[in-house]
Amino acid sequence: MEANINCDLGETSPHCSSENDPKLLTIINTANVACGYHAGDEPTMRRTIQIAMKNNVSIGVHPSFNDKENFGRKRVNLEPKELKYLVTEQIELFDKICSEEGYPMTHVKPHGAMNNMACESYEMSKTIGEAIKEYNPELIYMVGAKTEMEKAGLDLKLKIACEVFADRNYEDNGLLFSRTKSDALITDPEEALKHTIKMIEEQAINCKSGKIIPCQVDTICLHGDGKTAVSLASRLREGLIKEGIDLKKLDQLSKIK
Repeated sequence: MEANINCDLGETSPHCSSENDPKLLTIINTANVACGYHAGDEPTMRRTIQIAMKNNVSIGVHPSFNDKENFGRKRVNLEPKELKYLVTEQIELFDKICSEEGYPMTHVKPHGAMNNMACESYEMSKTIGEAIKEYNPELIYMVGAKTEMEKAGLDLKLKIACEVFADRNYEDNGLLFSRTKSDALITDPEEALKHTIKMIEEQAINCKSGKIIPCQVDTICLHGDGKTAVSLASRLREGLIKEGIDLKKLDQLSKIK
């Protein structure tokens, strides 16, 4: 059995510190890098890419609404043409820096509100997928497992990686708890590990209520800015390897090749 651990990085901003990034890049398999629209900037992108390359970590772009004030977590309604342009612009920006640093971009994972909205909206997911396909059909579309994103990615015949979260609780509809809820986050490393192992072994979303939703699980996300982020990532990696799960870079997963 194989899996991938991914993390959203390079998110330097008033809302988020990237001080954990260098340590996390020695633990995780894949980094989703902010490119200045919700957080981050060009020097941070370059530094993140350079450290990822040293640690053999695959890298992808983490596009967002142009919303630094709210860290990309405010819902914005855009026309399909506007959304496609916004996503393409960020892919192009990140790919240019990757090319200059000599390390290839492997995937695209939407951030924050864009990701949450796409999980709920087939039209939005399809628009994002079309932007990816038109730019480079070999790029992997990282999608929420059992969501409209997965459906759109499959319909577009893109390479998809189905994602679940190690450090987030799920509603019975398979979507993430809102961050406004006190129990939205899982911060205890042991709890996160147990939560993750169950999802990988059962190939299912493990809802807070106990409900199980069968799905494909390719990649496990954890957030890099929490107080327990490094310890959680370390425990997750250690625990998954102990369970006999083969951790690989995103583009090396056999389901996705």
